[in-house]
Amino acid sequence: MKLSVFIIFISGLLAINTTIFAQTNKINSYMEKLNLVQDWDKTFPQSDKVNHDKVTFCNRYGITLAADIYIPKNATGKLPAIAVCGPFGAVKEQAAGFYAQTLAERGYLTIAFDPSFTGESGGHPRYVASPDINTEDFCAAVDFLATNEKVDAERIGIVGICGWGGMAVNAAAIDTRIKATVASTMYDMSRVNANGYFDAMDANARYELKKQLNAQRTEDFRNGSYALAGGVSDSIPDDAPQFVKDYYAYYKTSRGYHKRSLNSNGGWNKTSSLSFINMPILSYAGEIRSAVLLVHGEKAHSRYFSEDTYKKLSGDNKKLIIVPDANHTDLYDNPDKIPFDQIEAFFGTYLK
Repeated sequence: MKLSVFIIFISGLLAINTTIFAQTNKINSYMEKLNLVQDWDKTFPQSDKVNHDKVTFCNRYGITLAADIYIPKNATGKLPAIAVCGPFGAVKEQAAGFYAQTLAERGYLTIAFDPSFTGESGGHPRYVASPDINTEDFCAAVDFLATNEKVDAERIGIVGICGWGGMAVNAAAIDTRIKATVASTMYDMSRVNANGYFDAMDANARYELKKQLNAQRTEDFRNGSYALAGGVSDSIPDDAPQFVKDYYAYYKTSRGYHKRSLNSNGGWNKTSSLSFINMPILSYAGEIRSAVLLVHGEKAHSRYFSEDTYKKLSGDNKKLIIVPDANHTDLYDNPDKIPFDQIEAFFGTYLK
């Protein structure tokens, strides 16, 4: 190779590397400075079997996410890793953290993260949910894990609880780095927003809902602030549906209350439902080639979401577990009902 050609070649490589470095710096420059609570403020006791810390990472929309990281004590080598999020309207100090810490006790490096716009994570306006951005949050968690020096990038899984169960399945449909997905007591948030519970809404009812939500958009813009839908009520009538009582028993009592939880407090922006109505998140669930485990309670009002999602899945690496005598919120925090042994066996098979 002539010297002049060689110099041009090397210059080209340096230009490419400079571009990559600049792009990396640009991505990192999006990081919003978050004020993270360092005290243990979870709804479950701290384990003496794992090390805990706080971390942050950025999604591809430039939103900085906050997470708790759990690492098994005395762990050596690169570990399989799992990212956990949910329930819908909860924060990482509740059920997600409980799952993450429990799985870390069983040998996995785990993170429990707050989704965009909620909890300790960044993003404005606050208390917004989005089928696209919240699916991306899972993919961003995979970004963080795949580049962590303690993680085996070929052994990454995710867990989504409640509404984040549907988001987890959607992430598995787009992100081929995810080798195994667990959706526990899942909601399909697109379906429930567009059709109501048990698909009770027809097209006319959906149209009236859209009229109300768009009128709210006008009102929010006029007021310069976003009205909240309200979380779980501070009191519920005796004749409330059982699943409403179950939510109350978790979010409004010492069992699961957290000051940053939307369900425990003011709730989501009223207009968050609009994007879910128009964007079905499970359209490509049938194309998922990686392993998927759906877990649901026998007595859960939401059981049909998992059962119908399971029918969309294909391949012999998909499984549905129905937990006897369990309701929806039992799978948030009840170690006697959450089938951790089966979840561990599932990840052990597909993250080996």
